[in-house]
Amino acid sequence: MTGPFRLLIIDDEPQLRNMLRRVFEGEGYAVTTAETGAIGLLRMKETPFPVVLCDVKLPDANGVELTSALRSIAPSAEVIVMTAFGSIPDAVQAMRNGAFQYLVKGDDNAKLLPTVSAALQQANSRDIVPLEVSSDPFAGVIGRSSAIQQTIALARKVAPTEATVLLTGTTGVGKEVFANAIHAASARAGHVMLAVNCSALSGELLESELFGHVAGAFTGAGKDKKGLIEAAKGGTLFLDEIGEMPLALQAKILRVLETGDYIRVGDTVPRKADVRFLAATHRDLAFDSTNGRFREDLYYRLAAFVIRIPGLAERPTDIELLAKFFLQRFATKLRKPITGIDSATLELLSAHAWPGQVRELRNVIERACILCDAPLLDAPSLPLELQRPRSNSSTSPVYDLEHVEREHIRRVLQHTGGNKTLAAALLGIGITTLYAKLKKWEG
Repeated sequence: MTGPFRLLIIDDEPQLRNMLRRVFEGEGYAVTTAETGAIGLLRMKETPFPVVLCDVKLPDANGVELTSALRSIAPSAEVIVMTAFGSIPDAVQAMRNGAFQYLVKGDDNAKLLPTVSAALQQANSRDIVPLEVSSDPFAGVIGRSSAIQQTIALARKVAPTEATVLLTGTTGVGKEVFANAIHAASARAGHVMLAVNCSALSGELLESELFGHVAGAFTGAGKDKKGLIEAAKGGTLFLDEIGEMPLALQAKILRVLETGDYIRVGDTVPRKADVRFLAATHRDLAFDSTNGRFREDLYYRLAAFVIRIPGLAERPTDIELLAKFFLQRFATKLRKPITGIDSATLELLSAHAWPGQVRELRNVIERACILCDAPLLDAPSLPLELQRPRSNSSTSPVYDLEHVEREHIRRVLQHTGGNKTLAAALLGIGITTLYAKLKKWEG
């Protein structure tokens, strides 16, 4: 070490956080810590860090998803995800979201220092600067189709107001992207926007996360804790998948929306909320409100301003634009000299149904960027289910599917450093199937 390199550690376990601080300060690092994802993001926005150590399970965020948020602030930063559970699915998702490495707490202690050192070298090979903020808050919503432009126009109108907005649409269409844009275009843009996925926590944990609690409110509540409503003071709180919120908690959220008052768990003193609510769901809340699954009064409160985000089937002309946007982002992040997408691959992308919507397209392009060795993104870099050309197109190229599959698996194995278990997970096949294919091709 030749200087005080900066390291951000995000972990909700005080003992582990302090231990990691001591270890890295002993190696000459300037260490900053955060106990929640929200605080970690604030620290990153204040001054971007070249390397972040992030727990995969945080009280207010999924560390895997937090990887994307951290790198959206500082694209050149490297994020190392830590977990107490060495599960391959988490490893795969962390890699897809741009994590530099995946470490199992306790098992990988010997790898900790060299991994952080390697991440630091990688990060220092590029400038660590935040993304330039566009003057247009909706610049991150990509698309020229009339369907998406009409949706953007509606969001622009409601953004400067204090109205609660309900964003609806199929999973993956980009509801959180719109929520961020609405916040950025509002008078609250100078304050934080926090988000919580209502389907990710039990009712009791979600209530504590939203409203906070006082010491002794329940077993393990050793001290007072602010909730997200209080932490987002002056800003915006995004309730993702609000349709999954338990009915009892829906009543308490309705009270906040109607009176502006909330009470911490275990307390009796009302507090004033200063926060704008945005909510999102993939469910049909109008239907759910008629069968008792969702409170009718809360639905009507939310339905005062609804924005439905169109799926890719309603804006197929945006697929090419989105693909090129994601290609530019990931080629830059991965330092790959890929300058475009060849015409045959664009045709395959346009022909796909995209049931996972924009999120699926983003993941496909990121994975293709990792695997592609050509100057133009090519068909063998795509997942196998996308590599079959449309049968009704006489101009589509004819592929030897076994050759394409073999090349695709070769690239994935190269990417995982020969780790067949991880490669099988990335490919979406069983390890036995992978071994059988490799044995067949070797013979």
